[in-house]
Amino acid sequence: MVVISDIVVQGVQMLLVLLLAPLLTGFVRKIKARLVLRQGPAVFQPYRDLLRLLRKEVVLADNASWLFRVTPYVTFAAIWVAAALVPTFATGLLFNWSADLIAIVALLGSARFFLALAGMDVGTSFGGIGSSREVMIAALAEPAMLLIFFCMALVAGSTQLSTVADFMASSHIGLRVSLGMAVIALIMVALAENARIPVDNPATHLELTMVHEAMVLEYSGRHLAMIEFGAFLKLLLYISLIACVFLPWKIAVFGAGPLAYAVGAGAYVVKLAAAGFFLALFETATAKMRIFRIPQFLGAALMLGLLGTLLLFVSRSF
Repeated sequence: MVVISDIVVQGVQMLLVLLLAPLLTGFVRKIKARLVLRQGPAVFQPYRDLLRLLRKEVVLADNASWLFRVTPYVTFAAIWVAAALVPTFATGLLFNWSADLIAIVALLGSARFFLALAGMDVGTSFGGIGSSREVMIAALAEPAMLLIFFCMALVAGSTQLSTVADFMASSHIGLRVSLGMAVIALIMVALAENARIPVDNPATHLELTMVHEAMVLEYSGRHLAMIEFGAFLKLLLYISLIACVFLPWKIAVFGAGPLAYAVGAGAYVVKLAAAGFFLALFETATAKMRIFRIPQFLGAALMLGLLGTLLLFVSRSF
């Protein structure tokens, strides 16, 4: 019975991130529209868009290889697994032993690798531009992510997310400058990885400025639905990661019971809503930067992660 209960709770978490990801994107779009005094689409519009794409026929280029066909499913599966491994409403779940910070970086890097290859597979100019820009962003974002995670691991003494969340929720953490640098750097990396303002504008399709959309212009039907669903999950993943590590408020401990799990799930939804509101507010008040300034933006995140890690080493040496 204990094993069955663990499987059920883990399955609930996997379904929870799957169901909330499109709702989070729809909520952000609705808030952005309201902030500029527009009606905007309904918060459930992403669900309708996914269903519409799933019903459409797939159109493939004549020179598209097997890689182009497989990539949507590979990227969706990798991002879903990474999002399901991050503790949302409870720690110590059945698969949390594999919820390692380095494993999450590897899963996200694998999804990016396949998507960049698929963008160049057909041979269009837009796909090549988008893939080159994506790789440029990844060259700075991934080292910054690793340094941020090293900073967390040095503080908590582990790279396992459940252990990190439990330590952050304890009274032993206190105020640390290194963690402040890490959370700012993680937010900057999250904006870049999700193609949000100021790095990219998710609401435009201008060929000269877009990054993520340029790689997926040749996709249609269920393939495009899988890629869009993966993008929804990726945004939820980064918000869940920030909430799990830096805001582990009301997150339930494994075996605490159904009531604690329900409270943790409610608190998780509140965290997602607050993060979505602040993201919409930030994107409304900020302009997109030039593509050539992105390395400076991510370089600042890289330096913050490095300074936070070095600060921990220096403080421990005294």
